[in-house]
Amino acid sequence: MPRRRELGRGERVIPGLWRLRLALPFPGVPHCNAWAIAAGDGIVLVDTGMHEPGSMVELERSMDQVGLSVDQVRLLVCTHAHIDHWGQAATIRDRAGCEFWMNPNHRHGFAAATDPEGALARRLEIGRQSGVPEATLERYAERSRGMGSGIARVIEPDRPLVGGVEIDTDLGTWTAFETPGHAPSHVCLFQPERRLLISGDHLLGRISLYFDYGWTPDPIGEFLGSLDVVESLGARLALSGHGKPFIDVPGHIEANRSLVRERSDLALGALGRGPKTAIEIAANVFGAEMIATETGWRLQETLCYLRHLELEGAVFSESEADLVRWAVSSS
Repeated sequence: MPRRRELGRGERVIPGLWRLRLALPFPGVPHCNAWAIAAGDGIVLVDTGMHEPGSMVELERSMDQVGLSVDQVRLLVCTHAHIDHWGQAATIRDRAGCEFWMNPNHRHGFAAATDPEGALARRLEIGRQSGVPEATLERYAERSRGMGSGIARVIEPDRPLVGGVEIDTDLGTWTAFETPGHAPSHVCLFQPERRLLISGDHLLGRISLYFDYGWTPDPIGEFLGSLDVVESLGARLALSGHGKPFIDVPGHIEANRSLVRERSDLALGALGRGPKTAIEIAANVFGAEMIATETGWRLQETLCYLRHLELEGAVFSESEADLVRWAVSSS
């Protein structure tokens, strides 16, 4: 039976701050959050949801439920350049006439929309080098070509959202902290007096990891460093990109560290009986059944662990006939 599609919903978190819950078409990730913050005669909107047929209607529905409208957006800020967080940026900016701010390290998010065939070819080549069967790659390519980009229109930010940039609202001033790892463009926003953290996908209520592979040298190392940055802020309430707000921020930070250690150890342990391809290692980390249903996501994550281990000197890779195998370093 097809999954029932969710509808946009809005709710007040505290006076002057609203959660806008927006539907997504992804199995296991049924919605994302945008956050509206009172600012003078309008609002600052943080994140946008994905662009697809009917998505603006759902955004408007969620805003209407809390007495807001897209026309009130005075500034649009996006935590990172994944389609469910900036996909509707162009439509919102066109409608509200507001500025759009996002981190400039957004090439990873623009690639699929500006050069879809090139982006697909890159993903297929990574899969091929990692040992993914050709039939699986063909099915993936067919599905990908039938999907939209999830982005209304590619637009450059009006201002680069980098560390130290401040955003004024009725709840006080929020400061941007660059937190790469989940994505090269990722930024968290912190309001110190109220100890509020808009954590995007860096910290989620349900511990779940995702990393963009191949855009930076070491996404795992960047993610762990970003956890240190956020830990130092002392946030009391986290407003994440998916799920409900949560208060145990230190516990979530440590749980992420623990999961990274666990999966890195599993990746390294898979090499105890000789060299393996990345897809074979991924099956050891996540289980063959999960790899069969989430090949792209889990392969990218596994490659990031291997890259991190390689930089630490624990493993190395070798290529033969366009197939890359990983092995434990002898030193």
